[in-house]
Amino acid sequence: MPVVILAGGRATRLRPLTEQIPKALIDINGEPFVAHQLRLLRSRGIERVVFCIGYLGEMIRDFVGDGSRFGISVAYSSDGPVLQGTGGAVRRALHLLGDRFFVLYGDSYLPCAYDAVQRAFEGSAKKGLMTVHKNEGKWDNSNVELNAGEIVRYDKVRRSATMQHIDYGLGLFTREAFDSSEENPLDLAWVYQKLLSRNELAGYEVPDRFYEIGSPAGMEDLRSYLAAGGPR
Repeated sequence: MPVVILAGGRATRLRPLTEQIPKALIDINGEPFVAHQLRLLRSRGIERVVFCIGYLGEMIRDFVGDGSRFGISVAYSSDGPVLQGTGGAVRRALHLLGDRFFVLYGDSYLPCAYDAVQRAFEGSAKKGLMTVHKNEGKWDNSNVELNAGEIVRYDKVRRSATMQHIDYGLGLFTREAFDSSEENPLDLAWVYQKLLSRNELAGYEVPDRFYEIGSPAGMEDLRSYLAAGGPR
């Protein structure tokens, strides 16, 4: 399946670092983050990526190009003059995708088994799958209640003590999950919640911790992880 990478945000939490460059181009151990991200995806068998770009997106296009030097075919979908939201950006890119696809946050580095996640999604016969990790508030605020492998509740705002897992940052969807009648801007979290309310969302627990560059602490964790040898 192709991977949609959501790379259109303004990254205001990282300013002034992101005033002149998009988050994807932040230096991580001597290279832009996106170079590490694409090499990881290729090592996991991914062959096609679609970047959803917005803020300073042409800089990402200039650096990544067609993806050939990373061994991946890359296409681009732009938000245009109006921000679409994370879900709206995916919907805008549907013409570049097949019937099923991964969605990955643009600041996430996820050393998991993508083929196993894909098999779980295909076996679920549902319109969406959310990967989760037993976080217990360690890496970020937990926002998922998981019971016997099933997602019971997902909420990034109204959290509770029963939420011990977190949205890992990798989702899988059918194109039907993005209803064209919904208006933009459309948040991906809302798409997840809609599918959950209709019993159309599967869950998959990932044992590996996630890495991200959405915060200075996250960047330092990733730098240390990669310096120590990175994913196996």
